[in-house]
Amino acid sequence: MQWSENIRNKLKELPDKPGVYLMRGRDGTIIYVGKAASLRKRVQSYFRESTLRTAEPKVRGLIRSITDFEVRVLKSEAEALLTEGQLIKEYKPRYNSQFKDDKRFPLLRVYLDKPFPTFELCRIQKSDAGTYFGPYTSGQAARAALEFIEKRFGIRQCRPTCPDAETYKHCNNDIIRDCAAPCIGTVTPDDYRERVETACAFLRGERSEFIREIRMKMHEASNEQRFEDAAALRDMMLLLHRAVKERALVRKTSKMRSADAMDGIKELGEKLGLERPPSVIECFDISNISGTYAVASMVAAVNGVPMPQRYRRFRIKTVEGSDDPRMMAEAVRRRYIRLKEGQGALPDLVVVDGGITQVRAAFQALEEIGVDLPIIGIAKQFEELVRDNQPTLRLPKESVARAVVTGLRDEAHRFAISYHRTLRNKRIRESALDEIPTIGQKTKESLLKHFGSFARLQKASLDELKEAPGIGTKTAQLIFDAVQLASATDRS
Repeated sequence: MQWSENIRNKLKELPDKPGVYLMRGRDGTIIYVGKAASLRKRVQSYFRESTLRTAEPKVRGLIRSITDFEVRVLKSEAEALLTEGQLIKEYKPRYNSQFKDDKRFPLLRVYLDKPFPTFELCRIQKSDAGTYFGPYTSGQAARAALEFIEKRFGIRQCRPTCPDAETYKHCNNDIIRDCAAPCIGTVTPDDYRERVETACAFLRGERSEFIREIRMKMHEASNEQRFEDAAALRDMMLLLHRAVKERALVRKTSKMRSADAMDGIKELGEKLGLERPPSVIECFDISNISGTYAVASMVAAVNGVPMPQRYRRFRIKTVEGSDDPRMMAEAVRRRYIRLKEGQGALPDLVVVDGGITQVRAAFQALEEIGVDLPIIGIAKQFEELVRDNQPTLRLPKESVARAVVTGLRDEAHRFAISYHRTLRNKRIRESALDEIPTIGQKTKESLLKHFGSFARLQKASLDELKEAPGIGTKTAQLIFDAVQLASATDRS
C-alpha cells in the first residue's frame, strides 16, 4: 500500500519518546487514539506491509482508513495512558473500544481541615477543601499506598469526624490495624497531625526513605530465607514506587532557581537573536470546546520566573465557532491596545501556544495596532520554537531556555483551562433550575433565598428540599435530580 509523502515524512521524524498518537480518516476526523512508550516504534509499526498482511481485520481496516496522523510527546508512559483515556472520551473514535465507559482513575483524598484527618480512595476530584494525590493509573498501587500510610503512620480508618472514648468501645483498629488511636489520647492531636503531614509528604514523593526502609526489610527477609515475606515486601515496594512516581502527572510550572531562570532567558535571547535577554515574557493560550465558552489566558514571567500578579484572562467576544488563530489574534490585540494606551509597559517577547498559524495571527494583530514585538510559537509535536519567515528552532531537551518557555506555556495552558471550566461550571449551575419546566422565576428566587446560595442548594437533601416554602414532593424530587445532575457535570 502506498502512503502519502506527508505520512512518509512524518514517520521519519517520529521521536523515540512516550506519548499519544491520533489517526485521522479521509474526512479529517480522528478515527483512532493510541498510546506508546516509544512513538517512533509504535506508529511506524502501522505502516509496514507485514502489518497489513498479518494484522487482525479491525487493524487492517484502520490502517486502510488512515490519511494522516499526529503525535503528542508526553513525559511518561503513565501520563500517556491518562491522556489517551481523556482523548478517547473527547473524540470517541470509532476504532477505539476501551475507555468508553467514562472510567476515572483513582485518587487519594484527605481533608486536612478536619480534627483527625483520614485518607480515602475516590475517583472524582471535587472543588472543595480536600487535598488530592494522583490520579493513579493502577488501582492496586493506589490501594497499596493507602494501606501503607495507614499502617506506617497510624492513620485512623473509622468514620466519625471526631472519634471519642465512646467510639473506641466499638473499635479494635489500634490492635489489628496499627491505628494511633487519637480518640483515647494515645497520641496528642498535634502528634496525630504530624503523622498525617508526613504521610502527605510521602505521597508527594518527598520522603523516599520509607521505600528504602521496605527495601532493607526485604533484603533482611531474603537473607534469613523468609522468601514469602521477601516477595510480599518486594511487591509492596514496587507498588509504592509506582504510586509515588505517578504523583505529578498533572503538569505544573517548573520551579527553578532564579539563577537558572536568568541563564535561561539569556540563552533564549541569544538563540532568537534578540538585542537583549527577554526580561519580561508574556505567553498566550486558548481554551474552548468546539468554540463554546472560548477564553484566552495570558501569563507572564519576569527574569524567567512566573509572576502571577501579571496574569490576565479574556472572554473571546468576536469569534464564533472553533477558530483558535482568530481567538489568539483577538486576545493579543486586546492586551496590547491597553498597553499602547499607557496602561502598562510592553514585554520583551510574546509567546503563543501553537504553530505558524497562531504566530502569524498574533503578528498581524500587532501590526494592525502598530505595536512591534518579537513573537514565537511553541509547536506541540517537538516543542519547537516557531517564528514567522525564519527557520524553526529546536532547543535541546536539557536546555534551560527550553525549560523557561515550555514551563510558561504549560502555566498558560493551566490558567486557560481553569478559567474555561469556571465559566462552564457556572453556566451549568445557573441553568440547573431553569431546565425544570415547573419551576418559574419566583420559585427559583424563593429557593435561592431560602437556602442562601446555589452551593447550599446543591448540598440539600431531598427532605430539606421538601421543607422549602411552596415546594411539594414531586417538585422537590425534580429539583433534587436536576441539581445532582448539575453537580456531577460540574465535577467532570
